[in-house]
Amino acid sequence: MNQTDTLFTLIAQKHLHIDTLETRKSDSLDFHDVAVWCLRDALEAAFKAGVEVGMNVSRPSEREIASGN
Repeated sequence: MNQTDTLFTLIAQKHLHIDTLETRKSDSLDFHDVAVWCLRDALEAAFKAGVEVGMNVSRPSEREIASGN
């Protein structure tokens, strides 16, 4: 499982009370009723995680931009 999948699973577990995001080929295991406020919390957590990741990504220097590298 990559970091993104792990993050998605943690958000689903915490905010949506869903144990796994793996398909289990069973309607009772793969479909969930979710309160809209829980869904909003999960989306907000995912957005904040994306912002945090984006802030930590190394950005090219002006010199690298100017040289095209």
